[in-house]
Amino acid sequence: MRGLYSSKTKIRNQIFTEVARFAYEGGDYSKFENLPYEIIPGEISTYRESIFLERAIVGERLRLAMGLPLLPVSKQAPISTGVEESMIDEKVYDPPLINIIKFACHKCAEKRVVVTDGCQGCLEHPCTEVCPKGAISIVHGKSHIDDEKCIKCGKCQGACPYNAIIKQERPCAAACGMKAIHSDEHGRADIDYNKCVSCGMCLVSCPFSAIVDKSQIFQTIMAINSGTPVYAAVAPAIAGQFKGLPSNKIRNAFKALGFTDVVEVAVGADLCTVEEAKDFMEEVPEKQPFMATSCCPAWSVMAKKTFPDIAPYISMALTPMVLTGRLTKQHYPDCRVVFIGPCAAKKLEASRRSIRSDIDFVLTFEEVAGMFAAKEVDFNAVEVDEKPLSFSSADGRGFAVSGGVAKAVVNAIHKLDPEREVKVANAQGLDECVKLLRMAKVGKYNGYLLEGMACPGGCVAGAGTINNPDKSAMEVLKSKKESCFEGAVDTPFIDRLSTLENMYNEFDKMKEI
Repeated sequence: MRGLYSSKTKIRNQIFTEVARFAYEGGDYSKFENLPYEIIPGEISTYRESIFLERAIVGERLRLAMGLPLLPVSKQAPISTGVEESMIDEKVYDPPLINIIKFACHKCAEKRVVVTDGCQGCLEHPCTEVCPKGAISIVHGKSHIDDEKCIKCGKCQGACPYNAIIKQERPCAAACGMKAIHSDEHGRADIDYNKCVSCGMCLVSCPFSAIVDKSQIFQTIMAINSGTPVYAAVAPAIAGQFKGLPSNKIRNAFKALGFTDVVEVAVGADLCTVEEAKDFMEEVPEKQPFMATSCCPAWSVMAKKTFPDIAPYISMALTPMVLTGRLTKQHYPDCRVVFIGPCAAKKLEASRRSIRSDIDFVLTFEEVAGMFAAKEVDFNAVEVDEKPLSFSSADGRGFAVSGGVAKAVVNAIHKLDPEREVKVANAQGLDECVKLLRMAKVGKYNGYLLEGMACPGGCVAGAGTINNPDKSAMEVLKSKKESCFEGAVDTPFIDRLSTLENMYNEFDKMKEI
């Protein structure tokens, strides 16, 4: 749960901090084996039944934070296996991105309906009357559910006047809009990677922190240590993520981590807005019935996997991350660009062959928090920047919240063609996104601009965020008010759009996507 500092949050932060410190200190891989003992010291377990189990789980989390695969449980091997090969300043994410540490999984029940102690044994027994399968009987005056008959419809839950019947579902599976999580032969959670779009909602939802994504913290710091100019491309959702770090200190705070400078991904959002606005005006409804936005990679991959026949209706505009990376490398050809944002799926997007040359690394806000901790950056001591981030529009910064992308595109269309009417439908969370596309497929949204966000609430609720999503949305609103201009069409970089598109077309011809 974002915004709540729990034991799960603490351990994740310790993992990222130790890996960052390990990298900043030069990465003596012989010390890697000691890290679980530094994170979980002493002799008595705190979180699980055994301190050895706690350290084993931490060891696997450390490996994933280094970008390494999980070790097979059936074979004995030191956790440092492969670490030396991973100690490089350039590494693409190896699939799978989202991993389940099997011996950390609690084997939660997939789905069940349970009568609690709150049952009052009432005279009416409405639960028995509404059950379509006769699965509920009265035992010693209390309701009892026969699990073999129960179909988990939940009608009894709705009928109970005391709310004494509850419906439980495995948290990770409930959060997965792609229905990609099931049980393996041992009852542990398992991911169907043919369905998974790496949105990361499962790893956010698992209270045992058994689901983990890979990281590029180590490789990013190695690149910084190499002396190569490394630019931090910060997503609009950064507003309010780091407590005590106002917008006018962001640049200098990231420089304290070793970054050369900071660029706003909202600049790329402005360019993406203009491109999607032009595409919509040209394509809908003359050439296609509707157009869907493209900036959320989990949403667009879901659409292409689940509705391949309407995949051509997803905007071909480059995402803000890619446009920002490409623009930065036009200015500084020999630099490295690190996208820093809220999203796990961006890691997968950046691993595509057509994008690797634009974005070198992807880190989440949570991972960067570990870097700040490792470098012991005191935000109070960071100097206020005389040149604050102010090169993007208010609409570009609004990409961070649900509905913000569509709003930006509509505003751009109205600026380009004031007479043009634009109808909009949007969805947040992959469950709702699937429903939206089902309705679009049967013609309900012909002529519409469709916006999909895989995370409920938008990017501010991404898997790699720190702050409470509602509070983050308010901070994004404040950052919009700090922008020096309102609409994306007024971006000073608009003349660069054609050259950025041409670069994309060349990659497309090479079929490297």
